[in-house]
Amino acid sequence: MAAAAAAAAVGGPQPPQPELPAPGLALDKAATAAHLKAALSRPDNRAGAEELQALLERVLSAERPLTAAADGEEAAVAGGGGGPGAAEEEALEWCKCLLAGGGGYDEFCAAVRAYDPAALCGLVWTANFVAYRCRTCGISPCMSLCAECFHQGDHTGHDFNMFRSQAGGACDCGDSNVMRESGFCKRHQIKSSSNIPCVPKDLLMMSEFVLPRFIFCLIQYLREGYNEPAADVPSEKDLNKVLQLLEPQISFLEDLTKMGGAMRSVLTQVLTNQQNYKDLTSGLGENACAKKSHEKYLIALKSSGLTYPEDKLVYGIQEPSAGTSTLAAQGFAGATGTLGQLDSSDEEDQDGSQGLGKRKRVKLSSSTKDQSIMDVLKHKSFLEELLFWTIKYEFPQKMVTFLLNMLPDQEYKVAFTKTFVQHYAFIMKTLKKSHESDTMSNRIVHISVQLFSNEELARQVTEECQLLDIMVTVLLYMMESCLIKSELQDEENSLHVVVNCGEALLKNNTYWPLVSDFINILSHQSVAKRFLEDHGLLVTWMNFVSFFQGMNLNKRELNEHVEFESQTYYAAFAAELEACAQPMWGLLSHCKVRETQEYTRNVVRYCLEALQDWFDAINFVDEPAPNQVTFHLPLHRYYAMFLSKAVKCQELDLDSVLPDQEMLMKLMIHPLQIQASLAEIHSNMWVRNGLQIKGQAMTYVQSHFCNSMIDPDIYLLQVCASRLDPDYFISSVFERFKVVDLLTMASQHQNTVLDAEHERSMLEGALTFLVILLSLRLHLGMSDDEILRAEMVAQLCMNDRTHSSLLDLIPENPNPKSGIIPGSYSFESVLSAVADFKAPVFEPGGSMQQGMYTPKAEVWDQEFDPVMVILRTVYRRDVQSAMDRYTAFLKQSGKFPGNPWPPYKKRTPLHPSYKGLMRLLHCKTLHIVLFTLLYKILMDHQNLSEHVLCMVLYLIELGLENSAEEESDEEASVCGPERCHDSWFPGSNLVSNMRHFINYVRVRVPETAPEVKRDSLASTSSDSLSSLQNSGTAQVFSLVAERRKKFQEIINRSSSEANQVVRPKTSSKWSAPGSAPQLTTAILEIKESILSLLIKLHHKLSGKQNSYYPPWLDDIEILIQPEIPKYNHGDGITAIERILLKAALQSRMNKRIIEEICRKVTPPVPPKKITAAEKKTLDKEERRQKARERQQKLLAEFASRQKSFMETAMDVDSPENDIPMEITTAEPQVSEAVYDCVICGQSGPSSEDRPTGLVVLLQASSVLGQCRDNIEPKKLPITEEEQIYPWDTCAAVHDVRLSLLQRYFKDSSCLLAVSIGWEGGVYVQTCGHTLHIDCHKSYMESLRNDQVLQGFSVDKGEFTCPLCRQFANSVLPCYPGSNVESNLWQRPSNKSIQDLIKEVEELQGRPGAFPVSISSETNLSKEMESVMKDIKNTTQKKYRDYSKTPGSPDNDFLFMYSVARTNLELELIHRGGNLCSGGASTAGKRSCLNQLFHVLALHMRLYSIDSEYNPWRKLTQLVEEVNSQQGNEEQQPEVPILYHDVTSLLLIQILMMPQPLRKDHFTCIVKVLFTLLYTQALVALSVKCNEEDRSAWKHTGALKKNTCDAEKSYEVLLSFVISELSKGKLYHEEGTQECAMVSPIAWSPESMEKYLQDFCLPFLRITSLLQHHLFGEDLPSCQEEEEFSILSSCLGLLPTFYQTEHPFISASCLDWPVPAFDIISQWCFEINSFTERHAEQGKALLIQESRWKLPHLLQLPENYNTIFQYYHRKTCSVCTKVPKDPAVCLVCGTFVCLKGLCCKQQSYCECVLHSQNCGAGTGIFLLINASVIIIIRGHRFCLWGSVYLDAHGEEDRDLRRGKPLYICKERYKVLEQQWISHTFDHINKRWGPHYNGL
Repeated sequence: MAAAAAAAAVGGPQPPQPELPAPGLALDKAATAAHLKAALSRPDNRAGAEELQALLERVLSAERPLTAAADGEEAAVAGGGGGPGAAEEEALEWCKCLLAGGGGYDEFCAAVRAYDPAALCGLVWTANFVAYRCRTCGISPCMSLCAECFHQGDHTGHDFNMFRSQAGGACDCGDSNVMRESGFCKRHQIKSSSNIPCVPKDLLMMSEFVLPRFIFCLIQYLREGYNEPAADVPSEKDLNKVLQLLEPQISFLEDLTKMGGAMRSVLTQVLTNQQNYKDLTSGLGENACAKKSHEKYLIALKSSGLTYPEDKLVYGIQEPSAGTSTLAAQGFAGATGTLGQLDSSDEEDQDGSQGLGKRKRVKLSSSTKDQSIMDVLKHKSFLEELLFWTIKYEFPQKMVTFLLNMLPDQEYKVAFTKTFVQHYAFIMKTLKKSHESDTMSNRIVHISVQLFSNEELARQVTEECQLLDIMVTVLLYMMESCLIKSELQDEENSLHVVVNCGEALLKNNTYWPLVSDFINILSHQSVAKRFLEDHGLLVTWMNFVSFFQGMNLNKRELNEHVEFESQTYYAAFAAELEACAQPMWGLLSHCKVRETQEYTRNVVRYCLEALQDWFDAINFVDEPAPNQVTFHLPLHRYYAMFLSKAVKCQELDLDSVLPDQEMLMKLMIHPLQIQASLAEIHSNMWVRNGLQIKGQAMTYVQSHFCNSMIDPDIYLLQVCASRLDPDYFISSVFERFKVVDLLTMASQHQNTVLDAEHERSMLEGALTFLVILLSLRLHLGMSDDEILRAEMVAQLCMNDRTHSSLLDLIPENPNPKSGIIPGSYSFESVLSAVADFKAPVFEPGGSMQQGMYTPKAEVWDQEFDPVMVILRTVYRRDVQSAMDRYTAFLKQSGKFPGNPWPPYKKRTPLHPSYKGLMRLLHCKTLHIVLFTLLYKILMDHQNLSEHVLCMVLYLIELGLENSAEEESDEEASVCGPERCHDSWFPGSNLVSNMRHFINYVRVRVPETAPEVKRDSLASTSSDSLSSLQNSGTAQVFSLVAERRKKFQEIINRSSSEANQVVRPKTSSKWSAPGSAPQLTTAILEIKESILSLLIKLHHKLSGKQNSYYPPWLDDIEILIQPEIPKYNHGDGITAIERILLKAALQSRMNKRIIEEICRKVTPPVPPKKITAAEKKTLDKEERRQKARERQQKLLAEFASRQKSFMETAMDVDSPENDIPMEITTAEPQVSEAVYDCVICGQSGPSSEDRPTGLVVLLQASSVLGQCRDNIEPKKLPITEEEQIYPWDTCAAVHDVRLSLLQRYFKDSSCLLAVSIGWEGGVYVQTCGHTLHIDCHKSYMESLRNDQVLQGFSVDKGEFTCPLCRQFANSVLPCYPGSNVESNLWQRPSNKSIQDLIKEVEELQGRPGAFPVSISSETNLSKEMESVMKDIKNTTQKKYRDYSKTPGSPDNDFLFMYSVARTNLELELIHRGGNLCSGGASTAGKRSCLNQLFHVLALHMRLYSIDSEYNPWRKLTQLVEEVNSQQGNEEQQPEVPILYHDVTSLLLIQILMMPQPLRKDHFTCIVKVLFTLLYTQALVALSVKCNEEDRSAWKHTGALKKNTCDAEKSYEVLLSFVISELSKGKLYHEEGTQECAMVSPIAWSPESMEKYLQDFCLPFLRITSLLQHHLFGEDLPSCQEEEEFSILSSCLGLLPTFYQTEHPFISASCLDWPVPAFDIISQWCFEINSFTERHAEQGKALLIQESRWKLPHLLQLPENYNTIFQYYHRKTCSVCTKVPKDPAVCLVCGTFVCLKGLCCKQQSYCECVLHSQNCGAGTGIFLLINASVIIIIRGHRFCLWGSVYLDAHGEEDRDLRRGKPLYICKERYKVLEQQWISHTFDHINKRWGPHYNGL
């Protein structure tokens, strides 16, 4: 039947054979299959083949409702009831049957799998899969392993990490091309080809016939479904529809690939067989449907080439508006296939850019040897067409997985790779048009990384398919679509085009997959060598790189701020790094040895050609255009990096690869422009361009970019400087930095190009640049290890760093394949050499530190290099931070007390090729500049800083260190005739120029300058003029003129270029604008040399005359052994001393002159007489000084006070040093307690009308319920077997007990017999600050109106304490009256216990025995009511209502005394579970129990217990009429008193009393309750032991019954209890099952005594705490073994005269109010009457577990991986899916879906829900995929941090680094502590609302 339906649906002919009855169908398929298989096995199988073909033709007919599905929506109707799916499934069933040849399909699969010779794993995964990468085992850096292979291999001690796959990947286990065999897992180690039998022929025979048809059928579907999208409508929807329909077919193919090698080889045959393809696709015949699909295929193919005939049309005819209409008409293919759209919407540049496009195009086409890339694709096999459709459909995941699953088959791998390359251009075009380019990129890379990582394969494809040509061409095409005209330099006539960074192509990184493939293949040496040898390719590549040269040009805004800050710079930097720099690093990694010189020459040659073209295209002569900068000069950087490599590794002669001087001059301009612009940007001169320009300046030096950007730029400048004329270079620098006009001797000057406020920072910038240029050695001779060390030291000096941030900050070779691997051996060894590890610590505020590395002392001492720090800082503040740390080190180690200057560091020697660089230090221009600056600093001219002086001295010192000439000939030259030629200095050597005196200088100054007036006077007198002539003319110097002169000289020298007309562009900007005041010439008398200026500066800095005294006059040794350590660190004074010493060392003459100057400068001064007036001023000074010091002292004191307050106020975790509660406890005679309000600041008592309250935080807590009775903490389950069941928790036990009681006893009585609040109890805590309640209300009002987003919700009453900012949510009113109960209440009275018992009873009966009658509505009582409401609303209803009758008052009663119980129990836990430590507890200072008790008592008194039922009577009176109770059987009895929880009774009794309570009443209550407790202990003991023990005790006790203190002997009492209870059925039913319960302990008197004490201790502890809070008595501290006796005497249970000599027995504390035996028998009678009917339960209720262990979180495993592997794939028990964000509760081990909508219930997500059920609103969850712990507290949540750290003490949030993580016990302890002490809210600062969405 189904077959008929299917056939009908198919619309084909009816099946020829008669219809079989339905059941026979499956059988029929199998039979047909078997029959065909037999037919085909015959030698002559033609008939069989034809029959099979016919069958397949029918089953797999392409005339499917699919067309309908693709075209319209009638799909569902078309297929009838079954829909289009039915036919498909039918076809698949047929295929499976046929493949199996009549057998079962599953058996067939198993049979094929048996022949799997897979030596490779090849598991394919998609995005987000967790995989591993081991760098130790990997040959290719892309190597990855699936988790299974990784864990089965041995990688101990390897450098591996776990990662989340972004694009998908495949497991490389077993592939020795990609990884070393040592890393293979156990399954893939064996070379398995030998032992696998060969496949029987008939097994796969059917597959060979069926699969071609099946695949062809699939291809026809794909052809059918594809519609060429209209230009405006995206076709995603249709494509996805088709894909959904094909899901089962593709999955079927995917399953086939998983059957292993045998099936894969069949598939490979089918996919690559060209004959099959030809037969099936050409034999279409008359089938109309097939024809139609074939036409669609041809249309789709049409656009696959890069160029095609319509091209010309697009170029020529299109109107300017081509962007839209024509394109649509032509179909999108024309548009993207052409290059013509070079922004053709701007009419004016039509001619220029179009022409240029053509020029490029021609160049391009000629360079590709293989025309095929340009043409339309031709397909020859199924594989090719499948890939084609895969691309057309934008790489559907299923198809990708299928194609990749086949890769373990070697033959397929090669065929597929070639096909992929063939389609490369088409891939690029599809990618560019795609709307989902991100996903598509990932899928492309998923495939290509598998193909191109294999060197052998890459080489083969390069040779056979011109892979390199194709890639480069495709990249070039891709970029050509987004070019714009460059505006750099010459905006009008520029012929240069650059990429437009605003285009989607760059903005979205669409080019990434192609570039990444290119980088990948360049990492293979054989491929890279072909590239470097191929001149045509290099030309094309440089062409490509030049598209990025000068992109993203910035123009400085001079007038107003830009309206729109473009963010294109991200795209620009990413593009340069990925598309230019990374391929460059890839190529460089193959140019490491001498044999590769030729490659370098090639690259350098074409690079220079491209640069020359570029200079021509932008019309560049010699002056860069003002106010423009581009950070992107990839051509310069290619050139620089290859030069560096050539000298460093290939021993190439530098000069042989350098161009002429003119080219060098051009080369240096743009990198220098960038350096100057950096200074301008940091001087805020670009501020109108917005923040993004700062972003660019930072990115340029940032660690991921610096070695591809700033480092090559500086290196190139160093090369230029070493080869160009030094004077020209120096003057260019100062001119670029715009500070030429500042370098004048005059005190005033005019800067025509720079505002005065920027002068200083630009001058600092220029000098800093020179210092960096001259002292950086990164490319000039440092070895790789030295570089690594220098980088590391620089980073560590700025700040302590974590291991991972160091890895991130050390500039890597950005190409991952370069071989320098992060975390490599050298990294670790250098790190341990320069840094110490600081283990992670905890601050008490709870902020957690990571493990940090900090520089060793000797690094600060010897290796701190400020130059490197300046070069590498992204933020300027880091330089300051490094200096501060350096200063701190010097102070601490006592090396230098003052404020040190950056230390001068000796440099590594220069490589000989760069020796010329040092000429910069020995050129007159620089000396003049240094001289001028020294003079200006000495004369205090404006705009100079200490920093300038520091740099000047640094340069002088550098010059002295690097002076070349020998002293002797230098002195001779001085006497020569050249002495007085026109320039300032005689020679160019700094050593001799230092001593040269300069007498007069002629300067241009504004007429207003002081110099003018002075000089006019001077020049009148003739003698001054004559002296001027004697000394030669006054010096004049103009940097600009000097530079022009040099430039002309250089140009003329290179006569080869003479035919080029040089346009000396005299740029107008250097001539002063006319508006400026007139300049005039003045002559200054200077009479100084550099040496004399230095000595005077020494005096100036030290503030003393005659401070410099040449050290060698005292100690001649200094000159012989010059290394003086004392000068290493210091300030300017030490620096000058060091320089003078070096100068003296280098020349005898300098030494002499220094001595002379010292004598001259400071002639010995006779002591001056101080006149009276002077004396007066001096005194005044002194007085001022003293006043200043006093003020300082006061300020300091104030600051320290403030600090200590802040510390104590903020320090939540260690309350020991907290401010004590603001309550005066000192003077007991004060009757009223006085409170300070922290809002209004007034002090006063709390009164009825204006009550004061404590700031409190109420929170529901289930911590108590988590106590367990066993000591072993539970472990987090990490296997299916380990599960945690909650039945042994305290909460569960108490729940069971209450429901047992409620089953058998009267409800109201049950609710008095126990406490609740083990789960969801309300815990109250305070910070100890008080405020008026009316003040608080107005404070809340102001918070409500405050619009700032707080971390808390004011509507829920939350606020922060106005004083200490601690989180709070309510105010607890303080009860008026004294806080310390007055002595009246304290005095022990001598009344007998009987009297006291009566008083207690009377007081309880009196209803309103409060000083304030509740009826009168005072403010106080209102507040008390509102706080009670708050307390109730803190916890959920289910934790408050336990009564069977909802809303009964008993419920509230139970809830209220349980609140008190919860708080006492929690305090006990905070003290560690016992009271041995004694003292006022930590919580005591801040405890609010006293106030809480008042509030609770007030409300408890509203429900007076009916005196009939008051348990007090049962405890203290013998009831006469015992029998009357038995009468009313139908009513449930009350709970027997022995089943009551004694602590609950205590709280009920005390809260029922009028407050304040008298001490003797309290003691009386405790004594009475102790008798009950002791009896309970005896009963429990009697139940626990066995029959023989019982009878033995019964007798021994009975004998002593008549002794005097029988009532105080436990033996007597025990025997009495046993005899009483034996009357009932309690001890009967001693069946076999009972014995299991009973412990087989032999009870000794000691063990019994211990049992009794342990039973009573919890009650004594709680009671003592209560006494401590109510009466303010301190708790005594004690040893654990004497805790019982100490507490009982403290509570007044032990008679004071009790001697402690003989062993202490607990029974001596008893004080029976009525005869013991009578009351005990009365209590036992109640039990007996209950056990009559329910012996089992009666027994269970008697044995109470009293000793709970402290609560703990679950124990976590040592290694995080064990948690991760178990949980990250675990399915959720609720929704049975694997959660996207799994989490596990650390309190109970429940596994939950974080944020999972699957498990959402009534708008609550699962984590929030669980936090309410498990922790009453507090949840602690470990996020499996992030290793982070998240805390949920009520409606807020926060990220707590991680308790798992790696080997370097760091968290790994989100497992980004994937290194192994280990538990940090200290952190876990802190987490547990915060949970138990309920301080999450105070300690963690960053809270946010979760809106129930977690």
